[in-house]
Amino acid sequence: MLQGRHALVTGAARGIGAAIARTLAEEGASLTLLGRNEAALQALAAQLPGRHGIAVADVADPQQVGAAFARAHAERGALHVLVNNAGQAESAPLLKTSVELWQRMLAVNLTGTFLCSQAALPQMLAAGGGRIVNIASTAAQKGYAYVSAYVAAKHGVLGLTRALALEVAKKGITVNAVCPGYTETDILRESVANVVAKTGRSEAEALAEFARGNPQQRIVHPREVADAVRWLCGDGASAITGQAISVSGGEVM
Repeated sequence: MLQGRHALVTGAARGIGAAIARTLAEEGASLTLLGRNEAALQALAAQLPGRHGIAVADVADPQQVGAAFARAHAERGALHVLVNNAGQAESAPLLKTSVELWQRMLAVNLTGTFLCSQAALPQMLAAGGGRIVNIASTAAQKGYAYVSAYVAAKHGVLGLTRALALEVAKKGITVNAVCPGYTETDILRESVANVVAKTGRSEAEALAEFARGNPQQRIVHPREVADAVRWLCGDGASAITGQAISVSGGEVM
């Protein structure tokens, strides 16, 4: 489905990003895997079918993003697909949320999405079209206690998605958000560990608490998120833009 198309995935080294990279590679895309851990990116690239490149950058740093996208273009041509997956979640009650934590959540989750989209757009416009998929969260669609900075950032990602989708609707570029619920990732494992440390619950009890918000009473698998991205990147989704696709077992309708 994506044979001959260049796709860049941010936060590609692990979790949802790695699952998306595998899925797009299986569809024939030529990938640029972007992240901060060079060894992990190289290890993933070696596991994927086909030949792929890597780019080491902090998505919140304009200079690093610009250099990474220039390198990706030089090595693999104009971008057809951008998946803004890089993200980070930290919890704290609002009264204990420092300005540093607040700025950190905005930087990686929202500013990074803005910078990478801005870097990708000229390439897509020159190519006559493209796909931008932002990995948001159900936190972009509803509120969660004790993660106000993260929720605010993800709501910002959804707003950016909708605004940019209208801006480029006549240019052959679609912009959508995929919003996973609690998913089997390092972020969830860290959250479970925090619950265990603070409450004395067992790991199984803590995980069950996270799953309880999902009407299917389970945790989402990264491949399920990647399959939604696969669809949005294909020609069959050319009329889908400005949408928030919830992958959450019915938690958000």
